[in-house]
This record gives sequence, structure tokens and C-alpha cells, in this order.
Amino acid sequence: MKKFIFIVLALSFSAVGAQTKKKTKRKAKPKTTVAAKPIVEAEPVVEMPVENAGGGEVEDTPINSMSILNAKSPASFRKYRDLNLIKQGDSMVSNKITPLDYGFIEEKDVLKSMLVWEIIDMNDKINQPYYHNEDGLVSQNKSLYQLLFDAINDGRIKEVYDDELFQTRLSPDAIQSRIKNEVMSNAGIDRINEVGKLSAEEIKEFTNVYETKTENVKVLKIKGMWYVDRRDSQMKYRLLGIAAMGQDPSLMGQYGPDGQPLASKDELIDLFWVYYPDAREVLANNIAFNNKNLSSDISFDDLLNARRFSTIIYKADNGLGNGVIKDYIPNDADEQLEESERIKAQILQMESDMWNY
Repeated sequence: MKKFIFIVLALSFSAVGAQTKKKTKRKAKPKTTVAAKPIVEAEPVVEMPVENAGGGEVEDTPINSMSILNAKSPASFRKYRDLNLIKQGDSMVSNKITPLDYGFIEEKDVLKSMLVWEIIDMNDKINQPYYHNEDGLVSQNKSLYQLLFDAINDGRIKEVYDDELFQTRLSPDAIQSRIKNEVMSNAGIDRINEVGKLSAEEIKEFTNVYETKTENVKVLKIKGMWYVDRRDSQMKYRLLGIAAMGQDPSLMGQYGPDGQPLASKDELIDLFWVYYPDAREVLANNIAFNNKNLSSDISFDDLLNARRFSTIIYKADNGLGNGVIKDYIPNDADEQLEESERIKAQILQMESDMWNY
């Protein structure tokens, strides 16, 4: 028994000694480490500049949001926004909108129809979204004329014609000649008579350039059909064509024998006619200006198909000659406006007659 007690006591003393040694080693270890470890300062993070001083390269990082609030550089934001591309994960995804196709209409399903031509005056407050231009960064809003003109020049819109009959096609060069005219000044003509030939610098100096710019296009024309669809028992509207009107550059800077300018601000010509179904994809991917909310996503295609504009009917397919109101009601603006309202009432009556049995 004594031997057993002695063995237990010996084991207890050895365990206590071992724990004391461990505690001593743990205290000594951090002292040695702190004294030996040098203090190293962290290097500052250097961001890549958007434009370097040498080559002027611009950061071209794919965007992951169509908001300027998340853009890393204006150049990359504009580039991928124009391409309608957005980064999702490791892939680039198209953000392009495809407009909803018009339904097929059987001729037998059209009970009544009327073809009308209308004028959209962008001086009217409700029509100002079609005239507005933005800064191109926070919002890419452009005027409706500028959108059509740019899309025609880069080939996105191909169905462009001379008038509302859609018979004679217009090339981008032909349209350019309609909106721009270069005229040699009298001083340039005198200089040619004096020296016989002008240098490139002199040609530029003595040439007057007259151009119909975006801010000068304040009137649009539209051509469309109102019809009663028997299948849906509903009055519908289908937009067929849209045109921009502006001053004739060929008459700008020209004066008559009486010294008065030949061009008048009130005399406008059709710059071009666009077959509307061919322009829907372009207009569906461009947002119209909304003065109450810059982040709105209302496209020009939505506005035009919903007829969110104010118009005056100037022509109708009613059997009276060519149907132009000012031709069969000349020299009376009040009567012309009343005739326009009468045609609008006639269109509404078409829908009302649909429910008469």
C-alpha cells in the first residue's frame, strides 16, 4: 500500500513539472519573435490611369451595367453601349432589343380603313421628346431626326425613299446633297477671275456651306392607316412611313432680283421618307427623353406605336383629288384646321359604327 501511494505522488510531481516547463517556453517564445521580426510598411495601391502620358491609350474594360454610375471609363461605356453588349460573368451578352412583330392582317378582316398623313410639330410641348438631344454620356437621347439620319448613313436603315409613295430610293449620298449645299462666294468668284485657280485653303475660305442641321428640323411627317380589325373587333393604327422636313439648302444664301432671300423659314421640303417597319429595330433600341425621369426606358418605337404625340392631319385618302386639305380648302387656315378635326371625328366614328347592328 505504501508503495502504491509513493508511485502516485511521484507521477503527480512529474506532471506538474512538465506543465511548468511548457508555460515557461510559451512566455519566452513571443518575446524572441517580436524582437527579431522587422516592421514592413505596405505598398500603396496604384490604379491604372485612363490615359497615359505616352500613347494616350484609353482603358477598354467591358461594362457590366448600362448605367454610367458603374462605368470605369467614359470611352469603354460609350463603346459597349453602342454595341449593346454587357458583361455577365465571363461572357459578353447582347443587350439588343428586338421589337415585337406586327401581326399578320388578312384583307378580308379589314372592315373599314382610312389612310392619313399627319404633321408632328416639335414646337408643341408634348412633342418635344422627339426633338431633344442629350450629352451622350449620362443619357444617349438623340432627336428622332438625328437617329434616322445616323442609321441611314451607317446602313442600319435601308428603306429610304424620295416621297411618301415609296417608289424612288435614296442613297446616303443623295440625302447628303439634300441637306447640304456649298456655294462659292462672290469674293471667291472674283479671285478665280483674277488668278484662274484657287488653292485648297482659298477654296475653303471662299466657300459658304449651308446645311440643315438637327436643331433646324422641327417638323416631322407620318403616314399611317386606321383600320377596323374584324378578328379582334378593335380599331387599330399602323404606322407606315415617317419623314423629316427642313429648309432647302439649295436656296439658302440665294437672293432674288428684288434683293430678298429665296429661302424662307416657313418653306420646308421633305428631306427623306423612311418606311417605318424597317426603322423599328433602330428606334426600339434608343430611349426617348423623359423630363420627369432620365432613367426611363421608353423607346421611340413605343412612343410612336402608342401615338403619344400631337398631330394635325394635312392629307387623307378620301377621294377628293389627292386629298391635301390646303388644295381643296385654300387660303383659310381656320377652315383647314376644322377639316383636320372633321377627319379625326370621322375616324372615331368608324369605331363607333363597328358596334351598331
